Amino acid sequence: MADPCRQELQSIVQSMYVEGILDLQFAQLQALQDASNPSFVTDVIKLFCQDTVKIIDELKNYLSERVVDFQGMESYIHQLKGSSSSIGAQLVKNACNEFHQACDANYREGCIWALNKMKNEYHRLEDKFQKIIQLEEKIFSYGVRWP
Repeated sequence: MADPCRQELQSIVQSMYVEGILDLQFAQLQALQDASNPSFVTDVIKLFCQDTVKIIDELKNYLSERVVDFQGMESYIHQLKGSSSSIGAQLVKNACNEFHQACDANYREGCIWALNKMKNEYHRLEDKFQKIIQLEEKIFSYGVRWP
Protein backbone atom coordinates (compact mmCIF):
# COMPACT_ATOMS: atom_id res chain seq x y z
CA MET A 1 0.00 0.00 0.00
CA ALA A 2 2.89 2.37 0.70
CA ASP A 3 4.41 1.99 -2.77
CA PRO A 4 1.53 3.76 -4.60
CA CYS A 5 1.74 6.55 -2.00
CA ARG A 6 5.48 6.89 -2.55
CA GLN A 7 4.96 6.99 -6.29
CA GLU A 8 2.31 9.68 -5.92
CA LEU A 9 4.61 11.60 -3.57
CA GLN A 10 7.46 11.43 -6.08
CA SER A 11 5.12 12.54 -8.85
CA ILE A 12 3.92 15.59 -6.90
CA VAL A 13 7.46 16.63 -5.97
CA GLN A 14 8.67 16.12 -9.54
CA SER A 15 5.82 18.27 -10.89
CA MET A 16 6.80 20.98 -8.40
CA TYR A 17 10.35 20.92 -9.76
CA VAL A 18 9.09 21.11 -13.34
CA GLU A 19 6.77 24.03 -12.49
CA GLY A 20 9.62 25.84 -10.75
CA ILE A 21 7.77 25.89 -7.43
CA LEU A 22 10.62 24.00 -5.77
CA ASP A 23 14.33 23.87 -6.41
CA LEU A 24 16.72 21.05 -5.58
CA GLN A 25 17.17 22.29 -2.01
CA PHE A 26 13.98 20.35 -1.25
CA ALA A 27 15.74 17.14 -2.33
CA GLN A 28 18.50 17.97 0.15
CA LEU A 29 15.84 18.32 2.83
CA GLN A 30 14.31 14.96 1.89
CA ALA A 31 17.75 13.34 2.07
CA LEU A 32 17.93 14.28 5.75
CA GLN A 33 14.86 12.19 6.56
CA ASP A 34 15.61 8.69 7.81
CA ALA A 35 14.30 5.97 10.13
CA SER A 36 15.43 7.90 13.20
CA ASN A 37 13.39 10.93 12.13
CA PRO A 38 10.68 9.74 9.72
CA SER A 39 8.57 12.90 10.07
CA PHE A 40 11.44 15.32 9.41
CA VAL A 41 10.13 16.63 6.08
CA THR A 42 6.56 17.09 7.34
CA ASP A 43 7.82 18.82 10.49
CA VAL A 44 9.93 21.26 8.47
CA ILE A 45 7.06 21.93 6.04
CA LYS A 46 4.64 22.61 8.91
CA LEU A 47 7.06 25.02 10.59
CA PHE A 48 7.71 26.80 7.29
CA CYS A 49 3.96 27.21 6.69
CA GLN A 50 3.29 28.51 10.21
CA ASP A 51 6.14 31.01 9.99
CA THR A 52 5.18 32.15 6.51
CA VAL A 53 1.59 32.90 7.50
CA LYS A 54 2.82 34.98 10.46
CA ILE A 55 5.32 36.88 8.31
CA ILE A 56 2.74 37.63 5.60
CA ASP A 57 0.38 38.95 8.29
CA GLU A 58 3.13 41.16 9.71
CA LEU A 59 3.93 42.53 6.26
CA LYS A 60 0.22 43.25 5.67
CA ASN A 61 0.14 45.15 8.96
CA TYR A 62 3.16 47.24 7.98
CA LEU A 63 1.64 48.08 4.62
CA SER A 64 -1.70 49.06 6.17
CA GLU A 65 -0.06 51.83 8.18
CA ARG A 66 -0.40 55.41 6.97
CA VAL A 67 3.39 55.78 6.95
CA VAL A 68 5.15 52.60 5.90
CA ASP A 69 8.22 51.51 7.87
CA PHE A 70 10.22 50.04 4.98
CA GLN A 71 13.20 49.25 7.20
CA GLY A 72 10.94 47.44 9.67
CA MET A 73 9.76 45.10 6.93
CA GLU A 74 13.32 44.18 5.92
CA SER A 75 13.87 41.69 8.77
CA TYR A 76 10.65 39.86 7.92
CA ILE A 77 11.57 39.69 4.26
CA HIS A 78 15.05 38.46 5.12
CA GLN A 79 13.61 35.78 7.42
CA LEU A 80 11.11 34.56 4.81
CA LYS A 81 13.70 34.58 2.06
CA GLY A 82 16.02 32.49 4.23
CA SER A 83 13.40 29.93 5.17
CA SER A 84 12.17 29.78 1.55
CA SER A 85 15.72 29.10 0.40
CA SER A 86 16.21 26.43 3.06
CA ILE A 87 13.12 24.50 2.05
CA GLY A 88 13.53 25.07 -1.69
CA ALA A 89 10.49 27.31 -2.18
CA GLN A 90 11.86 28.98 -5.30
CA LEU A 91 8.88 31.11 -6.31
CA VAL A 92 8.28 32.40 -2.78
CA LYS A 93 11.99 33.29 -2.56
CA ASN A 94 11.74 35.14 -5.89
CA ALA A 95 8.75 37.13 -4.59
CA CYS A 96 10.80 38.01 -1.49
CA ASN A 97 13.51 39.40 -3.76
CA GLU A 98 10.95 41.57 -5.53
CA PHE A 99 9.55 42.74 -2.20
CA HIS A 100 13.06 43.55 -1.01
CA GLN A 101 13.73 45.65 -4.11
CA ALA A 102 10.49 47.58 -3.59
CA CYS A 103 11.43 48.19 0.07
CA ASP A 104 14.84 49.47 -0.96
CA ALA A 105 13.11 51.92 -3.30
CA ASN A 106 10.56 52.91 -0.58
CA TYR A 107 7.91 51.98 -3.13
CA ARG A 108 4.69 51.13 -1.28
CA GLU A 109 2.73 50.01 -4.37
CA GLY A 110 5.61 47.76 -5.38
CA CYS A 111 5.59 46.22 -1.92
CA ILE A 112 1.84 45.64 -2.11
CA TRP A 113 2.22 44.04 -5.54
CA ALA A 114 5.10 41.84 -4.32
CA LEU A 115 3.16 40.86 -1.19
CA ASN A 116 0.20 39.77 -3.32
CA LYS A 117 2.55 37.78 -5.52
CA MET A 118 4.15 36.27 -2.43
CA LYS A 119 0.74 35.29 -1.01
CA ASN A 120 -0.31 33.70 -4.31
CA GLU A 121 2.92 31.74 -4.63
CA TYR A 122 2.75 30.69 -0.99
CA HIS A 123 -0.85 29.44 -1.32
CA ARG A 124 0.07 27.49 -4.44
CA LEU A 125 3.00 25.97 -2.56
CA GLU A 126 0.97 25.33 0.59
CA ASP A 127 -1.64 23.39 -1.37
CA LYS A 128 1.02 21.05 -2.74
CA PHE A 129 2.77 20.82 0.64
CA GLN A 130 -0.50 19.71 2.24
CA LYS A 131 -0.68 16.84 -0.26
CA ILE A 132 2.93 15.93 0.54
CA ILE A 133 2.17 15.93 4.28
CA GLN A 134 -0.87 13.70 3.77
CA LEU A 135 1.12 11.22 1.72
CA GLU A 136 4.09 11.23 4.12
CA GLU A 137 1.74 10.60 7.04
CA LYS A 138 -0.05 7.84 5.16
CA ILE A 139 3.26 6.15 4.33
CA PHE A 140 4.35 6.46 7.96
CA SER A 141 1.01 5.02 9.16
CA TYR A 142 1.73 1.86 7.19
CA GLY A 143 4.75 1.36 9.41
CA VAL A 144 7.09 1.58 6.47
CA ARG A 145 10.69 2.25 7.33
CA TRP A 146 12.63 4.74 5.25
CA PRO A 147 15.45 3.24 3.23
